Amino acid sequence: MRIEYHRTLIADRVRNEAFAHALKSVIRKGETTVADIGAGTGILALIAARLGAREVFLYEAAEVAGVAEKVLKANRASNCDLIPCHSTEMEDPPRVDVVVSETLGNYPFEENAIETLNDACRRFLNPSGVIIPGRLEQFVAPVISDRIHGELCAWEDVGFDLDLSPAMTMSFNNIYVRTLAPKELLDDGASAKVWDAIDFTKQNRSARKGEVIWRLPRTTTIFGFATWWVAELVPGITLSTAPDAPRTHWEQLYFPLLTLLKVRGGEAVTISLRSRTSMDAGTHVAWTATRLNAKGQRLERQALNLDKGFLP
Repeated sequence: MRIEYHRTLIADRVRNEAFAHALKSVIRKGETTVADIGAGTGILALIAARLGAREVFLYEAAEVAGVAEKVLKANRASNCDLIPCHSTEMEDPPRVDVVVSETLGNYPFEENAIETLNDACRRFLNPSGVIIPGRLEQFVAPVISDRIHGELCAWEDVGFDLDLSPAMTMSFNNIYVRTLAPKELLDDGASAKVWDAIDFTKQNRSARKGEVIWRLPRTTTIFGFATWWVAELVPGITLSTAPDAPRTHWEQLYFPLLTLLKVRGGEAVTISLRSRTSMDAGTHVAWTATRLNAKGQRLERQALNLDKGFLP
């Protein structure tokens, strides 16, 4: 991983300030001990140290740990201890008052945050300790703009009387990182719904699933679905990747449909999302959209799976 990725992280002031406010709210000067899990270049650990943490432990398995070591020296952070391994590999880790971990992705769990925080909560955190982030909700909303759908239909427009439909089907079985405007969503995003919620202070399953339904009062064409997340770092301090939230280095995710859904007034549309993440098997996501009539009977169903979007 090149340093450029970490530059985008430290350049994200919305992210940095939210975590800094969260740390400030829980650190008692000269008393609090902190573990920064997935520390990267060490910015959150250094913020914790500057806020008065008694001791800070940094866990980082990637090559950037070498950069973090130099950054700690440059800042004379004598109370920061760098441990160059993945936190789950650490035997008998020192217990701390605060665990902070910014290992969230555009899909929040693609960096195995659930497994990491399950382990941190069980083995690193004092009984009365605080874990940051504490909670997270995933939202989903229908996309009523054809902008991204049109991009994916490029396979149809190549010309030369060629049928590239097998490749196009693979394109639709993918998830796309995109910035969407509220106006591109049903009801400008106001009708977005929570499809998954997680409390990191508890032990959680890495497999997530949820289903939501919208009943539409008027005929609406749906081209796909957008998802985003809102993390509660500590009570009263949140970080959001929603289309109407302050911009961060994260974006929304676009889940395509194989063909557009024309939902008539009085009908309903549902989406079911399922994900499974692990350090060994990576990230697997599937989604199913269904159109229902006013009586709840199924009229149309489309099932897509990220695994079908990869080249064999």
